[in-house]
Amino acid sequence: MNLIIEGLTKKFQKDQELSALDEAEAFEAFAGYCVLSGYHEDDFNPDQFRMGGGGDLGIDVAGVVVNGDLLSDADEVREAVQKAKQLDVRFVVIQAKRSEKFEAKVFTDLADNLVQVFRRESMTYKRSEDVANLRACIGAVYEDVSKFKKTLPRLSVHYVTTGRPGDSLLDEKRIAAAARLRDLNIFEDVEVLAVGTDELRDLYRKATEAVGASFTMPKQLPLPKISGVEQAFVGVLPARKLVEKILTDPNGGIRKVLFYENVRDFQGYNSVNGEIRRSLLDPDRRDSFAVLNNGITIVAREMRTAGEEVHIRDFQIVNGCQTCHVLFDQRENLTDGVYVNVRLIQSNDEDIIGGIIAATNRQTAVSEDDLAARESFHKKLEDYFAAQSEPRRLYYERRSRQYSGEASVERTRVITRPQLTKAYAAMVLDDPAGTGRYARLKSKYEKMLFKPNHDPRVYYTAAAAFYRLEWLFRNKRAFWGYRAARHHLLAALKARLVGTGLWPHGSAGKNACDKILDVVWNPLDSEYHFLELLSVVVGAQKEAEAERPGALLSDLVRTERFAERVRRGAVELPS
Repeated sequence: MNLIIEGLTKKFQKDQELSALDEAEAFEAFAGYCVLSGYHEDDFNPDQFRMGGGGDLGIDVAGVVVNGDLLSDADEVREAVQKAKQLDVRFVVIQAKRSEKFEAKVFTDLADNLVQVFRRESMTYKRSEDVANLRACIGAVYEDVSKFKKTLPRLSVHYVTTGRPGDSLLDEKRIAAAARLRDLNIFEDVEVLAVGTDELRDLYRKATEAVGASFTMPKQLPLPKISGVEQAFVGVLPARKLVEKILTDPNGGIRKVLFYENVRDFQGYNSVNGEIRRSLLDPDRRDSFAVLNNGITIVAREMRTAGEEVHIRDFQIVNGCQTCHVLFDQRENLTDGVYVNVRLIQSNDEDIIGGIIAATNRQTAVSEDDLAARESFHKKLEDYFAAQSEPRRLYYERRSRQYSGEASVERTRVITRPQLTKAYAAMVLDDPAGTGRYARLKSKYEKMLFKPNHDPRVYYTAAAAFYRLEWLFRNKRAFWGYRAARHHLLAALKARLVGTGLWPHGSAGKNACDKILDVVWNPLDSEYHFLELLSVVVGAQKEAEAERPGALLSDLVRTERFAERVRRGAVELPS
């Protein structure tokens, strides 16, 4: 392997706590992380997208980007497709080899295998469960083709080595592979790429940097000095420049990561957004856009200005999500006369940022429930996690990439809100079968999550169990292939150690936390218990497969029947 890439891979492996992977597997995860980060700028678990074992048909890593979200689970893809009114989809497939040269035949073989994977007919090749899950993702994407109002899905295939592309035969085979996949007539476009040492280094650098943007803002007015704010401007920006320089990611999609702090996701073309679109399409009104629309607010942790040039880094659009999505969607209809009001604020004060978000969103029709993203309980959780002693310290991420610039924070110890919500629902609310769909989970348990009177210790306990189990998935081969059942394993641990049913209250609840924490923070004890519980999951899987031959584990775990089997088996295990 190339010496520089070998060093980067080892650093990546250490950062991601992937010590159990051999050199080839670590390089697959590294290559997948580099390539997938080019299509999704938010943090993700790279090992989750790696295929495993035989029958993977040369596919080492695969991901599906649905309207900006990077997904790997068929049920998650199905949910994203069902809730979307229109779809923008990209399939990303990666084959990674440590070799310092490219083999032209790999393109031919990979294209042949992908034709099998993407065609509607049954596969004639033997395939792994991971490939079966990928086919289920594909089926979910094409379930309602009427949602592809602008473009069909795109396919990006990457052959990664530590060599340097440039061979003419390699290029011929690459072009031929792309043509063969286009002949399926189910893609808007197909790109087949050779990724070598130089490209990998560049992709890794971009993947580990905070989001940045540079643009010209000729009409700006500095605001007076504000406590907690380093500098602030108001001004107008051409809508085209906003879309091109700020909203568009390197692959032409909208940068979803910019809206993590915005309390609402894009609401589609409801009455308000429909009116924004109509004003852009009306020749008599579009030039008045700056006075018809409230504009957007950008908060940056770093900002430099030089005359009209503005450079921002580690920034979020905290208000204006709806406006930005409509502008991006209507980018072909934007003219030179369309301007957007922009408020630019540089601050690292979380209280100031929270106040800006709350104030700007209350000026629109956002309910108090929508503003829960900034309630003090989340800050309390963040402080509670970080206050634990060093061996047991975790970090609760309240905003996207919150800890990306802190070298002292291990990435694997950062717990995101979706991860915590699912772990809490599985262990505390005893609903592991309902954790697959985050949006549905939040809606179902809206009145039972992140309440001011809740004990942070319980959330921390669920997070600690999740962290330990994820460590086992990464580092113990016995667990590989069972990630789909992770929330059942969490619920089973709770059932075995403290009993079934809802979480106990008072001193009994504290004792339950202590009992679980003593196990999960002891590497030997936790591995012992989770291995015992894994045997229960395997048994439940065999029972379920007898009733539903050929069903994927990712489908079986969504049923309460499966959950009850695991729950019962966990309680029946000998002490």
